[in-house]
Amino acid sequence: MNFISPVPMPGPDAVAPEVYRTIYPMPMFTIVPTEDLEASKDFWIRGLGFIDLFTMPGQVTHLRRWAFQDVLLVPGSAPAEAPGFATSFSCVLSQIDEIAQACEALAPGSTIGPEIKLWNSLELTVITPENSRVVMTAARPHDEQSLENLRAMGIGVPD
Repeated sequence: MNFISPVPMPGPDAVAPEVYRTIYPMPMFTIVPTEDLEASKDFWIRGLGFIDLFTMPGQVTHLRRWAFQDVLLVPGSAPAEAPGFATSFSCVLSQIDEIAQACEALAPGSTIGPEIKLWNSLELTVITPENSRVVMTAARPHDEQSLENLRAMGIGVPD
């Protein structure tokens, strides 16, 4: 099977791809308003593992992790509470604890989890300084329980 994705196949020894620095037409991106561009940029870089692809001071910071994981930080008011929706970014299993520790060091109490989900991922929820809800999700290798969950959801899987 051929996949068009920077996300590696799930497994305990999956290796995260390098940060993707090439410019491309973005098929999807997230815009995050923030009252403090520098503080937000610092958290997303040191906590969540993004890079500053480019910055127009006071106007926009374009952050990226893997290909197609783009975030634009822009000046604006943050909601008083974290939004009910979340933006999810793929990572590998070995990165979940590292990201949780980095975010907690920068903003104690900013993480929830990690939690194993029925759809066979391990997910860490992070509330960023601008009250965005970011879910770092790592696919888990299939085991018998995850295959039973998929069958219960009506998804055909091999026996």
